Order: sequence, then structure tokens, then C-alpha cells
Amino acid sequence: MQVAEFNYFLPPELIAQESLPDRAASRLLCLERGSGVVQDRWFREFPELLRAGDLVVFNNTKVFPARLFGQRSGEKAQPVSVQNPAAKDFLKGRVEVLLTRQVSQEPNEWECLVRPGRKIGVGEKLFFGENNELQAEVVERASFGERRIRFDVGVDFWKAIDRLGHVPLPPYIDRADRPGDRERYQTVYARERGSVAAPTAGLHFTPEILTRMRERGIETAEITLHVGLGTFQPVRVDRVKDHRLHRESYVIPTEAAEKINRALEANRRIVAIGTTTVRTLEHSAAQSSAGKLEAGSGEADIFIYPGYKFRVVGALLTNFHLPQSTLLMLVCAFGGKDRVLAAYQHAVAEKYRFYSYGDCMFAE
Repeated sequence: MQVAEFNYFLPPELIAQESLPDRAASRLLCLERGSGVVQDRWFREFPELLRAGDLVVFNNTKVFPARLFGQRSGEKAQPVSVQNPAAKDFLKGRVEVLLTRQVSQEPNEWECLVRPGRKIGVGEKLFFGENNELQAEVVERASFGERRIRFDVGVDFWKAIDRLGHVPLPPYIDRADRPGDRERYQTVYARERGSVAAPTAGLHFTPEILTRMRERGIETAEITLHVGLGTFQPVRVDRVKDHRLHRESYVIPTEAAEKINRALEANRRIVAIGTTTVRTLEHSAAQSSAGKLEAGSGEADIFIYPGYKFRVVGALLTNFHLPQSTLLMLVCAFGGKDRVLAAYQHAVAEKYRFYSYGDCMFAE
């Protein structure tokens, strides 16, 4: 299977650059997997689309301001523009760091992406903040701009990150982050800090939508998967099976595992909110000889593409994803490649809003 098979044409003007004022005002494309029939709905109708007995599973990870702008050792950087800190043309000495995964707490080491990638080597010092209050050293180098860095001790790390960091908006959102993104690029049920990208299917939920679900007797559960490179890294191979995902940390609480296992035993439908939830549940089930979920923590690197047999998930709410991405491949595995790509063509024709701040699709 070739990566090029998962391509589709998207006019640039359909890429959502701003969030809607009302989260629930997004459009919802319903895809019936068995027939390929699609319906144009609104997300505010989502609670009524659920069935009695459904168990809806959310990823409660919380995005942190993981994007840092600073300077390299031996260079004096120019001041950063407040209006456009993410300017593509870097001034001399500027460096951009995207923290993607904490490797250890003591020492405080992170996997990250850096720019300019080719120039920053092992042993180089990086400085962040007007008074260099946050400092790090590059301790390992990998390809495609990936590094491992170690932060100096003696500073309240998370306090500094909250003050100096920027919301890691995806590169297809062609603007600098704003203060409002700290709230809007976050689900209303986010609890566990650790993600560098939002589980975007959850961005459409509001407290009112969740209340309506409870009033209809819909059972819910929460797991945590911290979104990192494994979710959004580009595919750089021609054959799908040659791609490998980075690991992402997850936690399945005991209560959630018990709810999911009871639902599976009763043949009730598991509705996953987002591809990160799918990957967590399916990875956990694949690790168990009995096919049940086990409570606990781990690291998921499962790569789901057409041909995969789902063990847990029976319905999926997801946003629209980039062409030739692992996320689109997962959705195609669940809904059928031809039917999902046909649904995407319909969404383009009907001018749905795409990607993180865009509309969504419900495949059942």
C-alpha cells in the first residue's frame, strides 16, 4: 500500500485559521461505514446521535505552551517580535524549540524539534527569556531536526514554561498564537498536562453538550494520551508499512478500564473521541492476550492503517486530517479507504472547515 493512495485535494481557503466563537457550532459530517452514506449535520446534534448503551471515551490530556523562542550560545539574538514571534526568517542567533516528550524528570530531559535544525549540535547551550532564566543543553542529536535537551536545575521549570512558552499551533495555522488560544486550543475537560497538540475532536464539546449526554444516560470514561511526535510527524516513506511512529505516553485509570471491559463484555458500542483515544484503546487491547484493557501506564506506538482489525472501538468522532498523514490512514482503516476519501471529497465540495480548528466527522 502506497502513501500516495491517501492523497486528496484541499483548497487552502478551507483550512481553518481561527476557532469558532461557539465550540458546538461546528459542522458534523456523519459517515455510515457499512453503506458509505453521508449526512450533513451540526455538532450540537451529537448527543442525539448516540445510542442507548454507548460508552463514550475521552482523552483528557492538557496542552502546555511547548513552543519556546530563544537564542544559541555564542550568539546575541535580536529582540523577538511580540506580534510575530514565529517569523519564518530567523534573525541571527534565534532558535525555536518545540518540546515533544519528557524523557526524564531528574535530570529534566526532553525530546524536541529545533530550528534551525542542521546548525544546532550536541553540547550547544540554548537560552530562553530576557535574563536567560531558562537554559538547556543539547545532549543528543537525531534526524529531521529532532534533539534531546537537558534543562538546568535551579528554576521552577513549569512556571517558566507557562510564562515563556507559546501555544504550539500547527504549522498550517498561518499566524502567531494569541492569548485566547491558551483556552481555545484546549478541550473543556482537559486535566492532565503533557500534550504538544490538542486532541482536536474534543475541541467541539461544551459543558452543555456534556450535560445533555449525561441527561440521556450516556456513560463516559476518560483516558490520557499525551500527544507528541507520534501523532503529527510527517510520513517520509513511499510504502505505508515502512513508516514507524514515535512513542507517546498514556494512562488508563482503573475505573476507565473497568467501564470499557464491561461494555465490551455486554457488546455495547465504544465511541472514541479522537484518533488519540483510538490509538490508546487499541494499543492496550493488543497488549493483552485476552483482548481486554488493563489499567496502568505505558507508551503507545501502534500504527493503524487499512487492514487493521479493531478490537475495541465501534464508532469514531474525529476532525478532518492532512493528506497522506497517519491520522487519515487510521480513519481510513476504520471507515474504509474509499468511503472515507469519498466523504472527504464531499466535505471539500460542501466547504467544510478543515484541520485543528475546523469541523468534524462521525464514523459509525
